[in-house]
Amino acid sequence: MIKILVTGSNGLLGQKLSDQLRLNPDIQLINTSKGEDRYPNTSGYTYFPMDICNRSAILTLLANTKPDIVIHTAAMTNVDTCESDRTGCWDLNVNAVAHLIEASKINPFHLVHLSTDFIYDGEDGPYNETATPNPLSYYGESKLAAEKLIENSGISYSIIRTIIVYGVASQMSRNNIVLWAKSVLEKGENISIVDDQFRMPTLAEDLASACISAGIKKAQGAYNVSGKDYMSIFEMVNRIADYYQLSKENIKSISSNTLNQAAKRPPRTGFVLDKAIKELDYKPHTFEEGLALIQKQLDEKNV
Repeated sequence: MIKILVTGSNGLLGQKLSDQLRLNPDIQLINTSKGEDRYPNTSGYTYFPMDICNRSAILTLLANTKPDIVIHTAAMTNVDTCESDRTGCWDLNVNAVAHLIEASKINPFHLVHLSTDFIYDGEDGPYNETATPNPLSYYGESKLAAEKLIENSGISYSIIRTIIVYGVASQMSRNNIVLWAKSVLEKGENISIVDDQFRMPTLAEDLASACISAGIKKAQGAYNVSGKDYMSIFEMVNRIADYYQLSKENIKSISSNTLNQAAKRPPRTGFVLDKAIKELDYKPHTFEEGLALIQKQLDEKNV
């Protein structure tokens, strides 16, 4: 029996991890998140509310549960909020990781930590795992700082870097780009999308599978995990419209410098996925396959 603890279990990735782990008879799943449990299925796991920024709460819970693997998905991911609330960003994205490292040194576990393409400046994407980071935003700085803490900690770890995660989950406080664009286009509203940022959007189910594989294999080091389709954000929204047979008349392309966003975004990221495919048995869906899965899940929810 392998005991796996998930932080941020109420989030999109956290819920997809629960979907894949809770019915596995060889795994004991422990979910943690701030506040009440929002995962819709009530069996196959235990839930403990935990503030990931509270050092004593983390040390106590991990000492009591003694997991073999911790998949750490909790983070502040709103890039502009991280720019304006730097203390909160650092507390959630860096200090919380320091607490987990401390806990792992007391009761050892393998840490699977989620990171981001925003550790790069986007001048030379797609990137492999050995590319030199150069974050443009405070969010990117915080995630890179967390990576360095883990790399220098001496604990057993996998760092999973990912890009624009999309999917369907229960009671989500924020929509991801696919659900947002689909909703806006269905309403026939005007939509302005940047055409000078290039990404490889990631299906949440694919990311969850990679995290589980990294944990079970105790894979050491950093892994790039994203979708395999490289496209601009503008192309992404057009492909969403095409797939769901929605009008593209209201989609307008704009450049990033017209948005006046608080945080700078890297223009071209994307990942070379060879390492994850080889070592984690990673099998990403195409973007359209991901959209098909989303439609199936929405149909099941009668949305």
